[in-house]
Amino acid sequence: MVEEVVPGVVGLRDTCTVYVLRAGREAVLVDFGSGAVLDRLPELGVDRVTDVLVTHHHRDQVQGLARAAAAGIRIWVPPVERGLIERVDEHWRTRPVDNDYDLRDDRFSLLEPVAVTGEVAEYRTRRYGAFDVYALPTPGHTVGSVTYLVELDGRRLAFCGDLVHSDGKLWSLAATQWTYTGTEGQTATSLSCAVLADRKPDLLLPSHGPVVREPRAALARVRERLAELIELRRDDPWDFDEWFRHPWQELSPHLLRSRASMATSYALLSDSGKALLIEWGYDLWTGTPLGAGREARRPLLTTLAGLDVEVVLPTHYHDDHVAGINLLRDATGAEAWIPETVAPILAEPRRYDLPCLWYEPVPADRVLPLGEPIAWREYELTLHPLPGHTRYQVAIELEVDGRRVLATADQQTAGPRPVLNYQYRNRFGIDDYVRSAELYARVRPDLVVSGHWPPQEVDDAWLEALARDGRRVAELHRELLPLDEVVEARIEPYRSSVAAGGSVELAVELSRPAEVRLVVPEGWRVEPAGDLCFRVTPDAPARRARVAAEVTVDGVPYGQLAEALVDVT
Repeated sequence: MVEEVVPGVVGLRDTCTVYVLRAGREAVLVDFGSGAVLDRLPELGVDRVTDVLVTHHHRDQVQGLARAAAAGIRIWVPPVERGLIERVDEHWRTRPVDNDYDLRDDRFSLLEPVAVTGEVAEYRTRRYGAFDVYALPTPGHTVGSVTYLVELDGRRLAFCGDLVHSDGKLWSLAATQWTYTGTEGQTATSLSCAVLADRKPDLLLPSHGPVVREPRAALARVRERLAELIELRRDDPWDFDEWFRHPWQELSPHLLRSRASMATSYALLSDSGKALLIEWGYDLWTGTPLGAGREARRPLLTTLAGLDVEVVLPTHYHDDHVAGINLLRDATGAEAWIPETVAPILAEPRRYDLPCLWYEPVPADRVLPLGEPIAWREYELTLHPLPGHTRYQVAIELEVDGRRVLATADQQTAGPRPVLNYQYRNRFGIDDYVRSAELYARVRPDLVVSGHWPPQEVDDAWLEALARDGRRVAELHRELLPLDEVVEARIEPYRSSVAAGGSVELAVELSRPAEVRLVVPEGWRVEPAGDLCFRVTPDAPARRARVAAEVTVDGVPYGQLAEALVDVT
C-alpha cells in the first residue's frame, strides 16, 4: 500500500511504514523495513535513494538494511543505537539471557550487522540529500529513539517512529518496560510526547499507524492515559510533568539546581547571560536498566533550553556526572573545563580500572589546576582536592549572591548526620574524610551542594559531625586491617587493543616495593620495557585476553594481584 501524505512525501506500508521524501528523481527514506521500497522506486518516480534515516534499531524498521548498504545508500542511525546495528553481533554474543531482569526490547534487533555511514546529529539540523532534517531525541519505545522534523511547504512534519501509533495510542506498551518493575520507558514516552508537542508539528508520521493530523491533541491524550497507568504502578507520588516543566530550582538569583538530572547539576548564571554548569550527566533521568550497556544510557539536553551554557565543569569522572558533556559540546559549542586530576581519566577511560567510567573519551577544552583561583566571567572558582568518594574528585569553591558555596559532588549525604559515601574501587584512602573535614572547616562554606542530595546549610554542628565521623572511619580501618601486610597493585592500561604480532606496553603500579612477574597467555612474549614496565606481544587474535601481575614481597608470594584485558585483532 502506498499513500501520499503531502506533496513530495509518500508512505509505503512494509514491515513498518517507510516514508519516501522526494526531490526530483532522488529521495531520502525514513526507516527501511524489509527493503521492498527499492523494488518500487520506478512507480514512485524515483531513480536514486541518497540516504536512509533510521528512527530506532528494531528489526521491523531495519531488517532489510543490508540492501541499502549494498546499493550504496548512505545510512544514518541514532547515536545511542549505532552499536545495535553496526556491531549487533557483539550484542548477541554478550547480551545476558539467563535469569534476565533487563526487559528492554533490544533482542528485537538485526540478526547480522550492517555498516552505517554515521550518526544523526541530535539537537541539530543537517542536510540529508535534498532535505534539511532536525534530529530530536524522543526516548520511550526504545532508549535511543529519534524523531525527525522536516519543514515542507510551510508545514512541519514529524517522523516519530514508534513513539506513538495514533491519537492517544502506542504501538507497544511492552517496549516501554525497560526494567522488571519500573516505569522508566513509559515516563520517557510521556516526556518525549511533551517535548515533541512543544516543537508544534503539523503532522505526525508514525512507523505504525495512520498519519496524525492533530498532533498536540493526540500527544496530550497519550500523556493523559500514560499518567494514569504509571500512577497505578508506582508506590510513591511523582509529578513528572511539573518536574519536566520547571526543572530548575533557584537556590539564589544566580545559582540554580536541576531537579531533572542525574547526578544533580547546578547552573551558575552570569550577568552577561552566559551559564556555567557544574556536572552534566543524564538529563530527564527516569532510570536505566541495571547492568545494561551503552545503548541503555542516553544523555539529553532538554532542560537546558533557555540557558546559554558556555562552560561545563565536572567534579569527577563518574558517568552520571559527565555522560552529557560530549553531546553538549557538539550541539552547543560549550567548552569542557576539567580538573587536572580528572582530565586524564576522561581522556583515556580504557586505561583505568575504575568503576562508572563513561564509554567514550571526554576531551578537555581546558585543564584546570587545583588550588589556584580560576576566573569565569565575574566569578572566581577554586578547585580543591577532595578524595573520599573517589580519589580523583574535587570540591569547587565559589562566591555567589553573597554566599560561599562548596560543590562537594558525592562525598557525603545531607542532613544533621551526614553519611560518608566512600567506595573502595574508587581508590578510597583511609584518611580521606579526615582531610575533607579539614577542608570544609578551612573554607567554611555557607552552603554545600552535592550530586545526589538536597543543599546543606552549614553550621558548626554539621562540620563537627563530619570531622568526628571522618576520624572514626580512619581509626576503624587501622584497627580492622593488617596494614603492614597489605599490598595494592594495578596494571595500566587496564584495557588495550593490539594487532596480532604487534606489541603493547603495560605498566604495573604497586603500593610498596615488590617483585613482579607478568603472567600472559601461552605463546605470548614478554620483555622488560623499564621499571615495572613490560612489552607484551600476542601471537593470535583473542577477545579480552587476561594478563596478570604476580607479586612477591620480601619472598612472600601475594599471587596475581592485578589483571589487565587485551583485545587482539
